[in-house]
Amino acid sequence: MDRHAELPEGLKQLAGEEYCYVTTTGRVSGHPHEIEIWFGVEDDVLYLLSGGGENSDWVKNMRVHPNVKVRLGKHSFSGTARFELNAEEEFQARHRLAAKYQGWRERKPLSEWARTALPVAIEMAVP
Repeated sequence: MDRHAELPEGLKQLAGEEYCYVTTTGRVSGHPHEIEIWFGVEDDVLYLLSGGGENSDWVKNMRVHPNVKVRLGKHSFSGTARFELNAEEEFQARHRLAAKYQGWRERKPLSEWARTALPVAIEMAVP
């Protein structure tokens, strides 16, 4: 379903979804490419961590074409990827995903993935 409804309250209603689906535009082909990926949300920003860092095709695609489509459950949204996160935002993104997917708790060290993966923010467009 590809409806572009208004964002639910800061995406909180969809934060419990197991995965999100992000469609990028191929940097060479120009064709859409969809990935299934872990995510975290805060207000109207969706956060991803790329374990492959800059070598991930989806990251390379976003660097060239930052406009993406995101599907969470039955909801689809447009967004714009950005790689410049301030220190606090990066800290929150890493800990949010580690808590959701790896059971991280305060005072526990982050996994190598959560510490070293490239953080990516997607600013969700509100119609």
